[in-house]
Amino acid sequence: MTTAPVRLSPWPTPLDPAPRLAAALGLQPDDLWVKRDDLTSFAGGNKVRKLEHLVGEAEAGGATVLVTSGGVQSNHARMTAAAAAVRGLRAVLVLSGEADAARAGNLALEELFGARVVVVGPEEDVDARVAEVAGELRGQGEVPAVLPLGGSTPTGARGYLACAAELAEQLPDLHTVVVAVGSGGTMAGLVAGLGAERVLGVDTGAVADPDVRVAALATALGATVGGLRLRRDQVGEGYGLLTDAAAAAMTTAARTQGLVLDPVYTGKALAGLAAAVADGSVQPGGRTVFLHTGGLPGLFGHPYAAQLAGELLGRA
Repeated sequence: MTTAPVRLSPWPTPLDPAPRLAAALGLQPDDLWVKRDDLTSFAGGNKVRKLEHLVGEAEAGGATVLVTSGGVQSNHARMTAAAAAVRGLRAVLVLSGEADAARAGNLALEELFGARVVVVGPEEDVDARVAEVAGELRGQGEVPAVLPLGGSTPTGARGYLACAAELAEQLPDLHTVVVAVGSGGTMAGLVAGLGAERVLGVDTGAVADPDVRVAALATALGATVGGLRLRRDQVGEGYGLLTDAAAAAMTTAARTQGLVLDPVYTGKALAGLAAAVADGSVQPGGRTVFLHTGGLPGLFGHPYAAQLAGELLGRA
């Protein structure tokens, strides 16, 4: 039985025209729109749509604590911590990587939201540590709900069925929605709601099999999935590592529309859109939506932020 979602953010999010960015990419000024899922609650981002459904399911199961995993600058982890605070639950976050001493970006917000953060080394088995933490919590009398990486389950992906419906109402003649692909749930919900032919995903390198994950999740939502439109040419040297194309896209978005993108997801997604325009797979004359999935706090925990600051100081 499907459980009712909880309300964690105001809807719908805005859909803003982006004429200067469109022109910079080689599109007509009225071709490009930005779906502002960076303006959701909890410092912004797409994960709150998934969490509305996942937290509803967890509460229906009697959960007292939310346990999830991700990288040390995980947007999903930060928003899980905030959602737990709002709903009167605890949160334990198992994060993979090296946490810097400053605990900047999402790490700072997770502490502010009251989450317990467990940092594991890059070579450790994160899933095993999550299972261990959940077992410890049960031994303490808690009822843990384990939320998967990125919140990408059929339940979580239902959040982007709702986004697809918003887009269809806001821009009925939309041709293509461009979205970063991490764990796959966001693209899957859009595919299920809009059809695979209208969704262009840009792989960020978060998982080894994004096409398989997206297809499986979309199918679980009742969609008949044919060929997915998934670009895999923007990963670069790996997940979380900034590419020259993403840095250029971030600069272009900031200096044409005042849009702040992040190096891990949205920077690569816009670089993918630029490449799609260049190779003709996205053409002028059709309505294109760039889904801004947030990530601003993570920017301040990324080495690129320090690099940018150094460059600006050097010019002063």
